[in-house]
Amino acid sequence: MTTYETAHKILNELDQIMSRVDESQVDAFCEALLGARRILAYALGRELLTLRSFAMRMMHIGLDVHMVGDVTAPPLGPEDVLLLICGPGYLYTTEALMKIAGKVGGKVVMVTAQPQASLPQQADVVLHIPAQTMADDQGGEGGSGQAMGSAFEQASWILFDALVPRLQAARNQTLDDLRARHANLE
Repeated sequence: MTTYETAHKILNELDQIMSRVDESQVDAFCEALLGARRILAYALGRELLTLRSFAMRMMHIGLDVHMVGDVTAPPLGPEDVLLLICGPGYLYTTEALMKIAGKVGGKVVMVTAQPQASLPQQADVVLHIPAQTMADDQGGEGGSGQAMGSAFEQASWILFDALVPRLQAARNQTLDDLRARHANLE
């Protein structure tokens, strides 16, 4: 298979994934982010890369967003959102952070491919991206031809980028407003 054919197959798969995302979940996801005093974001691996990209855009839009673990991240509180990406639906570190968020009254918002798993069931808001992750990459019907969680990671990146104009409009932010928040120490 040529590179073009492989890319075309991946794009078709992503189109199918995106067509199955529940718009009511997207609405709840956006409402939670827009209603937060601040957002603390956490993920691991390649999911972390997609989340860092989205966090950057949320900062450009004017939301108060931080990455969990950064030395400048503030504490989570009752008016805040802990935004998690947990494609497989369970990771020990994600579970530990959810417990802390619950103790301090923070809202847990999770993006996952496994909404029936234990941790998404405990989240306040769940955004399901129906794509393959490492939790279900061992064959079976309807699986991706891509490695491990690539389809989920790619779909999350696309979904987050698709939400940027929506969040931007909800906050009445112009492109000039976003540019004014772009880093100048490059």
